[in-house]
Amino acid sequence: MLTLRQSCGERLSQFTRRIAIAAVFGAVIFVTKTFVPSPMNKMIIVVQALLLAVSSLLLGKAGATYVALIGGLLSALWNLALAPFTVLFALLFGLFVDSFIYLFKVDIVAGEVEAGRLVAAMTLSTMLVGVLSYYVTAHLFDLIPRNPSMEAIILVTGTISGTVAGYLASVVWNKHLKNVKL
Repeated sequence: MLTLRQSCGERLSQFTRRIAIAAVFGAVIFVTKTFVPSPMNKMIIVVQALLLAVSSLLLGKAGATYVALIGGLLSALWNLALAPFTVLFALLFGLFVDSFIYLFKVDIVAGEVEAGRLVAAMTLSTMLVGVLSYYVTAHLFDLIPRNPSMEAIILVTGTISGTVAGYLASVVWNKHLKNVKL
């Protein structure tokens, strides 16, 4: 009986830690998207990408999706006029990160993650969500003016941000988080 009670307590503790990490990461994403002035907040998407990569590794299968959803919901409350877009693109970003990490087989082997695969997954995720969000807001809904040079900047910035975030996430994981047990 004591072991069953301990087992339930351990699972509850593990669940609570995962929720706390997702909430903190989501709140940091919210702060970087909301309180950093535009267009600077678009340029530091590397912070969001880094947190999504680490959360996917740390929290498991849907870790980035949970964190992105929390950050997206908090950001949507800040700007209700664009709430559907904010939540949609945040959720897509999390889903892309989790999906590409799975598709590129970014596994934790002997406590370490392979940087090249994580960089590829994050680069593609960040680039794809940037292009999609620009396309929807500029071409489908005409919320912002169309601008070919802006499209190129978004593509380049998304690529660089994803690459940097993937590399930083692998360094953070391999040097500091590989022994963390949730």
